[in-house]
Amino acid sequence: MKVWTHIADSLETCGSCALVTVVQVEGSAPREEGARMVVRPDCSFFGTIGGGTLELEIIRKAARLAGENDALLDMQSVALGPDLGQCCGGRAKLAIEVLTAKNVETARLLARHEKDGEAFATFAEVKNGRIGSRHLLAQPVDHPFRLLEASGKNADRVIERFGETRTPLVLFGAGHVGKALVLALAPLPFSVTWIDSRPDQFPGAVPANVTKVALDNPVSVLGEMPSGAFVIAMTHSHALDEEIMARALLLQRFDYCGVIGSKTKRARFVKRLKNRGLHDLLIPKMICPVGKATIKSKHPAAIAAGIAVELLERAEAEQKHETIGPSLAQDMTLGQ
Repeated sequence: MKVWTHIADSLETCGSCALVTVVQVEGSAPREEGARMVVRPDCSFFGTIGGGTLELEIIRKAARLAGENDALLDMQSVALGPDLGQCCGGRAKLAIEVLTAKNVETARLLARHEKDGEAFATFAEVKNGRIGSRHLLAQPVDHPFRLLEASGKNADRVIERFGETRTPLVLFGAGHVGKALVLALAPLPFSVTWIDSRPDQFPGAVPANVTKVALDNPVSVLGEMPSGAFVIAMTHSHALDEEIMARALLLQRFDYCGVIGSKTKRARFVKRLKNRGLHDLLIPKMICPVGKATIKSKHPAAIAAGIAVELLERAEAEQKHETIGPSLAQDMTLGQ
């Protein structure tokens, strides 16, 4: 969700709104830390913190606070069972931040950062429950929301991460499964470079997280791809799939190297990669078949669903964030 785009639009339309963030989760809860909603004074909203009674009650409170048109921070700790009668059994800590028309220029600036697709972070001072000016941090942080409580006359500080950290994915092949996989990955945190030697195989429109690349020699692009990227081959040619895997494995800097196929295809590729001289420690890094083995359907959409699950599992396992402190803040005030 483009949080700051919705905030900016809401401030221009309604004059105020509330940003709701799931700050911390203990036990079972409807959504994970970092889930967000933007709530308007009329109870209309964007995003979700999981639905159910929790979301309903938080929408009501956030809308009421937004209607008071006061730039405040309200922290909520909710036991889903005792407080709301939900059977999840966990506890959720939430932050409700009210933004007013004074924040619209800041919101538009942050919306532009969000549009770039890179994760970023902000911090703001909080005095007597009121939120001050927001500042950009030089780098993203490892947590979606953190309130640093101060002592004495110092103010509290709230540090927040916005935007998605997307895993770069290099997808070779624009056939039936390739097309289905692109659609399956559209709402997921991947940045897809989609490559085929046949430009006429690409659909006219693709999801926002996809870049189409037509190349006579698709393998050549691997040298330009970022370290840690995922590589998956599903071209019209087994020979080309083999070339892609050989090159990807030899570069030794990709977190996932997969090729669509069967156990028989894997056995043949293992033999051929050995004949190419690839080291015995590199070849086992090739994933083949790709996707969830429990899905038996051969329908392209079903195959793509299984591959998307596997890629998401691997991305979550590989995901790493760097932690920084407020001392790295840029000398820049975004305004009220």
